[in-house]
Amino acid sequence: MFYNFFEKIYRRHQLALLKRHPHVFFENLRLGAGGRFVLDKDLKKVSIGKSVEFRNYSSILVTRGATLEIGDHFFMNNFCSINCLEHISIGENTLFGENVKLYDHNHAYETSPEFKLYSSEFTKAPITIGSNCWLGSNVTVLKGVTIGDNCIIGAGCTIYKDIPSNTQVVNKQDLTFRSL
Repeated sequence: MFYNFFEKIYRRHQLALLKRHPHVFFENLRLGAGGRFVLDKDLKKVSIGKSVEFRNYSSILVTRGATLEIGDHFFMNNFCSINCLEHISIGENTLFGENVKLYDHNHAYETSPEFKLYSSEFTKAPITIGSNCWLGSNVTVLKGVTIGDNCIIGAGCTIYKDIPSNTQVVNKQDLTFRSL
């Protein structure tokens, strides 16, 4: 009983955070349990369409100067995350299975004269996901990718290059079994 009480307060707090931000626009948004929005005060824009639902334990990060656009009737299942440092756009009537991840950035690194990683420097490129798409569970979409309209991305795929409209992508594994 106490859990439900505190969860209701937390959801109201997250919605209030969205409503107070001058660059966030939404209507008829449904939030599940444990969802979290981390929004920089200097983000460019967050636009969330009508009848959008974020299920349980979703995480949305939008940093300084970044833009996140989500179309009408979008559905995000449990444990998904959107990490937006530049620009991410998701079309209408699109749905995400559980644990889908979007990253419009990579950590910066050098390979010469020696290998060096930068924990707080990033290379960025926008992500665009069309309308009427379904990204199955455990899909990861990396920076610079455009997924066209009417696409199905099968569970477990890592999308690192553009996918044309009306395409189905599956993670084909070689399931050859041998007796021990």
